[in-house]
Amino acid sequence: MTEKTIDKDIWKNDIPTQLLAGAVLGLAIGLFGIFYGISTGNKSPFLGWLWGCSFWLSIAIGLLMLIMIFRIFNSHWTPVVRRQQEHGLAAFPWLGLCILPLLLVAWFGGEQSGILWTWINPDAQTIEVSSAIKVADDVLHQKKAAYLNLPFFSFRMILYFATFCALSYWLRKISFNQDQDGDPHWTRLGAKISAAGIPCAALALTFGAFDMFMSLEYQWFSTMYGVWFFASGIRAALAVTIIGCLFMATKGSLRGIYNQAHQYDLACLSLAFTVFWAYISFSQYFLIYSANIPEETFWFTIREINPNTGEKSGWFAVSMGLIFGHFFFPFLYLLFYRNKIVGPRLVFIVSWILVFHALDLYWNIIPGREIVPGAFVGFEARSVVGSHLFWGIATFIGVGCLCAWAVLRSFQAGDAEVIPIRDPRILDSIHHHE
Repeated sequence: MTEKTIDKDIWKNDIPTQLLAGAVLGLAIGLFGIFYGISTGNKSPFLGWLWGCSFWLSIAIGLLMLIMIFRIFNSHWTPVVRRQQEHGLAAFPWLGLCILPLLLVAWFGGEQSGILWTWINPDAQTIEVSSAIKVADDVLHQKKAAYLNLPFFSFRMILYFATFCALSYWLRKISFNQDQDGDPHWTRLGAKISAAGIPCAALALTFGAFDMFMSLEYQWFSTMYGVWFFASGIRAALAVTIIGCLFMATKGSLRGIYNQAHQYDLACLSLAFTVFWAYISFSQYFLIYSANIPEETFWFTIREINPNTGEKSGWFAVSMGLIFGHFFFPFLYLLFYRNKIVGPRLVFIVSWILVFHALDLYWNIIPGREIVPGAFVGFEARSVVGSHLFWGIATFIGVGCLCAWAVLRSFQAGDAEVIPIRDPRILDSIHHHE
């Protein structure tokens, strides 16, 4: 199989142009929101931008981790699936550019430099128990200042994306080069890079979650937060992989290659990480609840009740939705064999998982304490629905279209076959059965 025998015609249309137009429009609206936020001191556009970027970033990180896990375990059934995931890694450089505006505001935003991450501006107001104080006067910030400072933060952000981009580049290069010469050396090299890359990527995604999401409320801390982000990203990446492979099998590119056994195994992995996500999420809540430390419990409190009235807030409904919609329903659904192997049924549940993954990120990023002098406790929790949702949806669409454009461009580039035709395990993968 030295010729490109796999049909790629499904990508030869004007869809990439339409995606690029959608990316420009969505990102333009999001950037307008950022300029609006700087001029008015409104935090909502920044939260929306971060949420819109985080969804696609989590998927890309999940794809990267899955590729390395597949390689390190030398799994025989994965080469057909892995190639589709490798094209997904093409989005990483563009995702790095999408995060850049937030760093630029942090450096050059003047009085608004800490509008998203409050700790960046020492003169900004923050909450200590129920009173407003300057960040510089907050003891918790003083203790964390060696880590939470703008130069070190910026260095870490660059290091995270450099790690993701470097691993993506080499894993794609190794796999695509093997299409040309079939040298088994590339397979061994891929396993070695994955062995070193897994801990590097794990550290990058863990501290990236700390920096981008957890430090939005810098007084709060959870050592399990990075593991939650890992589990969420893997779930989303598996969902995208299943949808993409089924689409290509239906349209002809993977017809007769991607089979029921591949689908079943991916669905089983999705079930496994559904349980893992629930375990991590519950454990984090349980440990914080048991310790009952105010610097930790407030984070969950504002996601359950209105701090000024003591009544259930809108976020409580979202919390219950995540418990039943992001765990119980997918868990029970994926227990049934037929739901794993029937295409439309599986597409339904993984699409459901993606929707609730977006909601999970929204639940983690958007709620926060806003200083309100007349409030009973000195602050109010940000509402479920607000302008942050509008800006977030615009950015979500813009970044999503940009990532999809990058992936299709990778397919169209012709640097690789649709499947790794000279991978030593390709025949095992094609003939994989339950």
